[in-house]
Amino acid sequence: MTSEIGEFLRAKRERVAPEERGLPAGGQRRVPGLRREEVALLAGISPDYYVRLEQGRARAASDQVLDAISRVLSLDDVERDHLRVLARPGTPLRAARAVPGPGTRPGLRTLLDAMPQVPAFVLGPAMDVLAVNLLGDALIALPEGPRNMARHVFLDPTSRAYYPEWDRVARETAAHLRRMAGLLPDAPEIAALIGELTIGSDDFVRAWARQEVVVKTHGRKLVDHPEIGRLRLDYETFALPDELALMLVTYTPADERTADALRTLGSWAASGAPAGAVGRPRLAEDLDRTPSGEH
Repeated sequence: MTSEIGEFLRAKRERVAPEERGLPAGGQRRVPGLRREEVALLAGISPDYYVRLEQGRARAASDQVLDAISRVLSLDDVERDHLRVLARPGTPLRAARAVPGPGTRPGLRTLLDAMPQVPAFVLGPAMDVLAVNLLGDALIALPEGPRNMARHVFLDPTSRAYYPEWDRVARETAAHLRRMAGLLPDAPEIAALIGELTIGSDDFVRAWARQEVVVKTHGRKLVDHPEIGRLRLDYETFALPDELALMLVTYTPADERTADALRTLGSWAASGAPAGAVGRPRLAEDLDRTPSGEH
């Protein structure tokens, strides 16, 4: 029997070497990492109970048990919370709800428009761009039609040029999507997206198999915009209190060159002129020389 929690725990115990927990590394081991019975022993629970947990048949796992398993497997805070969500389907975290339909409430639309100098957008649980302000629209530069950040990363061949650190972005995207799938296991749009990406992208299959989860609250992103060149951006994400499955995402420049480039992009967007109509800014040449490893 396989289960989502089983796949998650199996991936995490495979990354822990037996010798890291004081166990002999020899013998005939068919798989890397810790065996089920070894995790149970180290966590102080019965092997039978741990097997039932991996099979999704232990629905009343206590915090003490899950915390003990988390310590054995060296789970970080986000992974531990994800384990709790998977182990207890009735957790309040699963009350997070998706918004039916493509729109957002008018107040959010007004808030986005009130930040003309800050690229900002609202991201849905399946990573659909539900609303975006003028500068955000110009920055993310997605094609017309339904816009989805995960599809852009894994199915759009231009994304590798747009994200110089594409491998990191791809892993984070899959990890964020896995967290949302855990919070909203019955959301059809998430299941459909995962299926589409699984069929259409071997890179997604590899990233998804890593069983990583992440909460993207803030960080830095490197972007190669097709019109204004290399940008170094700091992002902040905010969960909306009454719509926990939605995120407000904002970008701010991480250096003066990026700030100048965003002002240029904003002036193009505000005037309605095609991007690049007034010529590529000279500073873009300097931006393009920024080493891709900087982030």
